[in-house]
Parts: sequence; structure tokens; C-alpha cells
Amino acid sequence: MSAIDIDALRKTAEEEITAVSSGQALEEIRNKYLGRKGVLAGLTSEIPSLAPEERAAFGKKVNALKGALLAAFERKQDSGTASSGGAAAGVDISMPGVGQPAGSIHLITQVAEEVTGLFARMGFSVEEGPEIENEFNNFSGLNIPLEHPSRDNFDTFYLKAPGGGILEEKDGKLLLRSHTSPMQIRVMRSRRPPVAVVVPGRVYRPDAVDASHSFMFNQIEGFLVDRNVNFSHLKGVLESFARGIFGEDISMRFRPHFFPFTEPSVELDVSCIICKGKGCPLCGRKGWLEILGAGMIHPNVFRNVGYEPSKYSGFAFGMGVDRIALLKYGIDDIRLLFQNDVRFLKQF
Repeated sequence: MSAIDIDALRKTAEEEITAVSSGQALEEIRNKYLGRKGVLAGLTSEIPSLAPEERAAFGKKVNALKGALLAAFERKQDSGTASSGGAAAGVDISMPGVGQPAGSIHLITQVAEEVTGLFARMGFSVEEGPEIENEFNNFSGLNIPLEHPSRDNFDTFYLKAPGGGILEEKDGKLLLRSHTSPMQIRVMRSRRPPVAVVVPGRVYRPDAVDASHSFMFNQIEGFLVDRNVNFSHLKGVLESFARGIFGEDISMRFRPHFFPFTEPSVELDVSCIICKGKGCPLCGRKGWLEILGAGMIHPNVFRNVGYEPSKYSGFAFGMGVDRIALLKYGIDDIRLLFQNDVRFLKQF
């Protein structure tokens, strides 16, 4: 092909580009000349058939044609006259667009970060663990005996093998963790004291869903182990936590309780943030809100992880993040946290 042919081709193409009036038509012309099977591709494929002395000059002219066409397409696109959404399509492009609402961090995540942040400032590290656990980490290592009701099939999600039966490994049956406390076992088996850790995460129990229960919810487990740790250390840490979350003007009380993995064990209540202890629907007219369970780590737990109970002591605590959120913001139905109703979530 001669130079005149390419010049004529360039002139024809530029005239077509100039005359086009829609984005769709411009794209068709682009494919015609620059597409994989377009005119430029055809010219390039002819180069090997030319005499060796003609190839360089012909190739240079084809490249110049390609550059000229690309510039012509860019000018046309920038002019806006070939845009499917521009003035040529009858749309006023000066009008403001439709704004998109900004997202925000979910309330559960906000509360979890606030709680872990408080403990982090007290020197605790934040750890996360697997949601699929084994019986030792979830039960046995925490001094929960085989006959305990929580180990029953009706109270725990055990994982079934494809062919039937429950999946197992060397440390027992596999299950969806029912609390975040298994990380207490994992951490203590891998580290020597002193350790101070909080563990946020999702947990699973086969509860019927209602205003105060869900088969999936969020917990934060915390524990501290060192020499000469006593109950007054636990009270001081939990007091700092409770005042940081619910305000400096709250009252607190510790009630004796029982947990297999702590001894002695307590539950912590705070004065109702709505009625200030006078009694209201949120607190069941009692004036107190239960927020967490805690206690001194049982010596059997230390033995299970290879710690010497005579040498070390420590405390542990656990709380429901969902419950903390409900109490702090006066929400009366846990299901609201998971229904993804933007009208509700955007309040936080």
C-alpha cells in the first residue's frame, strides 16, 4: 500500500469521527479502525508480506496513522458531543448528581473497639482466634466436665462429617465455639506469664432467636496471669472498664456466682444508666444491670495448660458485646443489630 492510500484512509477516518453524534456510534467507528479485526490490524498484518526494504517505512506510516486516529478519538470524546450522557443526548450535565449516603461502622464493631481499646490502654493485647474449635480448648481445658450441660448436642453446634458422625481431631470433637474463652487456653499453652489478653469475636449457641437471644452473638474474653495477682486487681480492672463504658457516675456491685473455669466467681452489675438505680423497664425495675461474669482462674485450668498453680495466679472475665451495646444505648431487641435496617443503624 502506498503513502497516498494511508493519507486517504486517515482523511476518511477523521471525517467520520468528526461527523459522529453519539457515544455508541463513536465506539463503532473506534472498533472499525482500532479493533482487533479493524483496519489498522489489517494494515499491520500486511507488513510481513512486503519487501524487506519497504517494511520499515510502511510500518512507520501505519504507526503515524494509529497515533492520529487515537488523538482524533480523544478530541471527540473530550468535546462531549459524542457522550451518551452529555448535552447531545438532551441531558443537562450541569445539574448536581444524586448523592450517595456515607456508610459507618456497625454498632457492634463500635462497641467492641471501644471495649478492647479500654483494655489495651490498661496493657492488654488484643487477640483473635478461630471460630471452629475442639473440645479441649472449648471445654476440657477450661475445667468444664463431660457431664456439663453445655457439652450436650442440644447446647453446642458440633460439626458433622459429610458421611455422618461428628468431625474429630486429636483434641476432641470439632464445634463452633460457644464462647471466646478457648483463646485463653491457646494463648497460655503457647506463652509463659506474664500474659494479659482480650479476645473479641463471634460465638455460636443453638438458642431460639428472640428479643434477647440469638444463635450467633459477640463476646469479649479477657484474662491476666502473673505472680501474686489477686481479686483486688480484678476489681480495679473491671471498675476502670465499667466507668469507661457507662460513665463515671455509675455504682457497681459484685455478686457471688459459679463458673467451672474460675474460683471464686462473680457477676458484675452496674446501676441502671437510665433510671440511675431507681427502677425502670430497662433494668426490670431492679435498678441494676448485669454486664459480665468474672473470677480468679481455677487451678485446674493452670494445670491443663502447663502453668504451676503454686507459682502463678490470674483472673478472667467475659462479656457479651451485643448486651453491652443494648444496655449502653437503651435498645430493647437484639434482633435490631442484625436486621441491617439502615433507619436503625444510622442512629449510631
